[in-house]
Formats: sequence, structure tokens, C-alpha cells
Amino acid sequence: MTAVTSPLAALADGGPPVDLPDDRGLAHVVDEHARTDPGRAVFLLPDGTEIPAGRLRDDVDRAAARLLAAGLGTGERLAVLGVTSYAWVVADLAALSVGGVVVPVYPTSSPAQLRHLLADSGAVLALADTAEQRAALDATGPGLRRPAAPLADVVAPGEAPAAPDLTRRRDEVGADDLATIVYTSGTTGDPKGCMITHRNMFVAAAGVVDRQPGMFGVDGSAATTVLALPLSHVFGRTVLMSCLIGRTRVTPVPGFPEMLEALPRVTPTFMTLVPYALEKIRKAGATSFGGRLRHVICGGASLDPSTHAWFADQGVTVYQAYGLTESATAVTVNGPGPDDRIGTVGRPIAGVRVGIAADGEVLVAGRNVTPGYWGRHPATADGWLPTGDLGALDDDGFLTITGRRKEILVTSGGKNVAPTPLEDRVRLHPLISACMVVGEGRSYVAALVTLDESALERAGLDRDHHADTIRAGVAEAVDAASATVSRAEAIRRFRIVRGDFTVAGGHLTPSMKLKRAAILRDWSADLDELYS
Repeated sequence: MTAVTSPLAALADGGPPVDLPDDRGLAHVVDEHARTDPGRAVFLLPDGTEIPAGRLRDDVDRAAARLLAAGLGTGERLAVLGVTSYAWVVADLAALSVGGVVVPVYPTSSPAQLRHLLADSGAVLALADTAEQRAALDATGPGLRRPAAPLADVVAPGEAPAAPDLTRRRDEVGADDLATIVYTSGTTGDPKGCMITHRNMFVAAAGVVDRQPGMFGVDGSAATTVLALPLSHVFGRTVLMSCLIGRTRVTPVPGFPEMLEALPRVTPTFMTLVPYALEKIRKAGATSFGGRLRHVICGGASLDPSTHAWFADQGVTVYQAYGLTESATAVTVNGPGPDDRIGTVGRPIAGVRVGIAADGEVLVAGRNVTPGYWGRHPATADGWLPTGDLGALDDDGFLTITGRRKEILVTSGGKNVAPTPLEDRVRLHPLISACMVVGEGRSYVAALVTLDESALERAGLDRDHHADTIRAGVAEAVDAASATVSRAEAIRRFRIVRGDFTVAGGHLTPSMKLKRAAILRDWSADLDELYS
């Protein structure tokens, strides 16, 4: 990796970190909660079952004993494949408590991706939700010591096997031990395994709670949330750890549809979501939030200002945040009152410094930053993590993200175009599912647009019989987006393409980022039509 030699154009410092006591591992969070407040509910399961802190600790210990009996050694890797659930949480905490290293696996992973992940990480054991998933792991993971086991078995009631080394293994886990290997989204090429230590994750999670203590219930209030983020992504796991640190009651659900169903029953006080989910809620109109929702932390991608304003009209404040896998997610986040600056992604959390290089790239340093990639080169250079994002810091240390270095389009006329803001605005139209702006090396900017089939059905529109009406609606969205930029950056032409950009199809990352090269490859004929 090229060293960061250019001088910093700006610097913001979040101050000293909130750190793990006595250099212990993340199991300390569960232990401390069970010791000081064992009866407090930390989980409310979708079926209405409450899990107090004392039972969580017992479930984690029982699962840890089962993992030890299965042969999980210190530093060895455990692959976990499944949707967000209490079983996923317990398996994760159990492995971490005895020095295991968790390798999360996306449920949408292809056989080739499974093969790469299992071989690259050297996973020795695996857990999965379904029989089909377990068969896929067994078929692509010849290094596994035994067949993949049901994830639900981890938290099944019953006696735990004898584990004479359990206490010793728990006591030996330190803050700088490896906790997890999270494979990056891989918008190009094979994903790399980002190493995250116990300290990395705690500093990121505790820093968010430190910025938003009232939201998480540190002040003793009854904070409640529904967690729909995938635990196979570091964002979801860091949010979960923030909730455990803040003693927030969490309802884990598999995904967005289940989240909508849970809102009226759980009545969350806050949520943590990606812009994609906020846009879906906005398009659907004011779904019942349950009556108590007042705050949302939003990260993972850019958020259109009009979506921010829509939620404000519903009485919900959206606090934008910024992070990446290599920083255990959290880098900056807005806070309450004067600590919230709309249009920015907030100030650095405690223990984190943010710098802006002379070329505008955002750089990050702190105890949340990965020690490197599994079996590959380190992630940092001269102590700084180059993020690939472009940004600016104001005089008060608030960060604004302005684009991606690798996603900046340069037209044949030499004009630099940031595609993401245009795509965000186009995608807000109720008939549009996805948009990708193109124009690299071309004479003008154009866009590939996909339609939301369920929205077409609700509107009573058929692609073939109502083509003119649909095209007029898309044109309206494109014109509105283009009106926010200069003429040279505006979308001159668009093409409505068949199909959609999906994770399963290999055109979106699991965190809903466009895989631009794959889209250009699979819709090359449509691209040619745009510039014919």
C-alpha cells in the first residue's frame, strides 16, 4: 500500500477512547451486565419471550461449552451463516468469550464466494440456519473438521457438555485478540478478510453510545430497538454491541419485512438503519412506527436530504453517521442538540481521529482501526487508514462525505462527476428500484434505471401497455436529480433496463452498494444503446 505522504488539509480529534477495562475481551460486557443487573431484559424475541441479562450469560456459557466440546481452539475460526436472530447473537458471543474467531457469512453468498471465504479464513467449524445452507458449507468447505451444525442447536435448552477449560479460556481472552474476520463487500475482485479485534469493536460501539447516551438508555430510560441489520455485516454487530453496552432492549429480526411487522408490537424508541431501508419506508408512506420512535442512526451510504426532512416531518430525527468495515464501522456520528449538524455525518467518536489528505481523501486513525487483512498487507499506511472516500471537515470537526475516489466518473471532456448523489435522487421516485450513473470516458453522463415491480403493480401499470407513462415518470426523476448539478454533470440520457440490480444476482454488495463493473458487464448492450 502506498504510504500517506501528502500533508493533511484538515484534522479532527474525537479525544480519548472509551476502552475495555483491564484489557479484557468483549465477554466483559455480558459478564458485567449479568453481575450488576441480572433481571433486566436485554432481548425481547419476536415471539414475545424476554431474555434478562442473567439468562443471556447462561446461554452464552452453555453455547461456549458446546463449541469447546466440538473442538474450537483458541484463535480458530468459526463460520456462522444465518439471518439476524438471538441464536446468531449467542453463537457470536460464545465463540468470542473463549477466544474463537467468528467469520460471518452472508446468506446470499454464492458457492464460489463460500469456497473463497472458507478456504481463505481456514474455518474449522461452521453453523448455519437451514439444512440447505449447511449442505452448501459442507460442499464448499473441505477444511471443516465436521459437518456444519444447526445454528439453533447453540441455544437449545438442555445440559451443556462438560467444559473444564471454560473459565481458563474466558480469562485468557484479551482486548487485542482477534475477534472476527469480516470479508469486505468486494465491489471488485475477491473479498478480503478484514481482521477486527475485541478492542476495535468495543471502541467503535462504545464511542457511539458515548455520543448518544440518552438514545441507548445509559441514563436509565427504557430504550428499545428492533435490529434488522444483518449480523453478517460488521455494522449490525457493532450496533448490537452498542446496545449491550448501553443496556438497550433489542428485538432481533431477520430483515426489513419482519422489522415493519415488529414495529407496532415492540414500539422501539430508536432504530439503526441504512438509507435503503429509510427510502423504502418513505415510499410506503407513514407506516406505524409504534408510537415511541423518535431517533434513527443512519449509516452505510449517503442519505438524500429530502428523506431526512420527511422523517423530521414524522417527528423522527435522523442522525447521520459514517464508518467502514476496516474501522469496525463507526468513525463519526451526529449527536443530540448542537452536536447534530444536518448535511454532515457528524464528528469523530471518542478515540478516533479523522484527517483529510491534500487530495481530499478521508483518513482515519484510532483504536477502532483494523490491524490489517487476513494473510495480506496491512490496511494502514503511516498510521492512517485510507478510506477511499472524499470529504471535508468544517471548523467544528464535522465531516461531510462528498464522493468516492474510485467512483468518480471522468467524462471525455475532463469533467469529474460524483454519481452517488444523482443516483440517490433518482432512486427516490416510487416507480424506480435502482439507478446507476455512467459516463466514464464518454462525452456525456447517462443512467441505467431499473423499475420496482411491486410499485408498478400497486399503481396498476404494465411495462408494455403503459410504457409512455412509466418513461415520463422516470424522466421526471432524472430531471429533478439533474437540476441539482451543473449542466456538464447532468444526466443527458437514460435507459430503463429489464431485471434489477440485486445481491443474489451479484450486482449489489450485501450492504446495498452497486457493483459497477458487474452491472456494466451484464447490461453492456443497454450501455451501448445509451451511447449509440
